[in-house]
Amino acid sequence: MKSEKTGPYIKDPGGQEHALTTRTITLGRAVECEVVIASKSVSREHARIRQDGHRWLVEDLGSTNGTFLNEERVIGDLELRDGDALKVGEVTFLFHDPDTTIRKNPISDLEVDLVAGVVRVNRKIVTLSPKEYQLLAYLFERRGQVCSKDDIGRAVWPEYEAGGIFDYQIENLVRRLRTRIEFDPAVPQLLLTIRGLGYKLMIA
Repeated sequence: MKSEKTGPYIKDPGGQEHALTTRTITLGRAVECEVVIASKSVSREHARIRQDGHRWLVEDLGSTNGTFLNEERVIGDLELRDGDALKVGEVTFLFHDPDTTIRKNPISDLEVDLVAGVVRVNRKIVTLSPKEYQLLAYLFERRGQVCSKDDIGRAVWPEYEAGGIFDYQIENLVRRLRTRIEFDPAVPQLLLTIRGLGYKLMIA
C-alpha cells in the first residue's frame, strides 16, 4: 500500500514508517526515545534527528557502535536527503521526504576532498585506484581548465621519463574514472574531452 504521509519520515527494516512530527526525534534502545530500537547494537540514546529550518539533520549521541549516513560515519551534524540510508548500530532506516521535488539530474554530484583524500559521488564515498585518484585530483585542482595529455602524463605518471606515456594509457584511465564519477559514462557531463587539446573537469 502506498504511503499517504505528506511529511518526512524514516522507514525501518520491517517497513514501519516513523513520522518526524516533532522538531527533535531521538532514536535508541530506551523506552523514552521517540523511535525505540530493540537491538543490542543500539545504545540507549543513540542518535538524534532534528529540524533546522527546511532541513533535517542527524547527529550521533556518543553511541558505542556509531551512526552512519550512506555508509559514512556521522561526525557532527549531517543533512538528511530523500532516499538516504541511516544506519543506527546494525539497524538501517531509510529517510523519505515526500515534499521534496524529485528531479532526474543526469549530472552526478561530485565532491572531492583533497585534504582527506575522499571522493563522493551523490554523497556516497567511492573508491578509486591510486592512478584514478591522481588524475581526478590533478583535474580538480585545475577544474574548468583544459589539461593536455602531456601535462596529465607528467602529473599522473611521474615515475616515467618524459614521453614514456602513450595516449591510450591516458584514454583508458579517463574511461575508467568516468565509470566511477559519471551518471552515464557514455555521455560524460563532468569529465569532458576537448578534441585536440585534452580534458577538462566541469565542477563548481
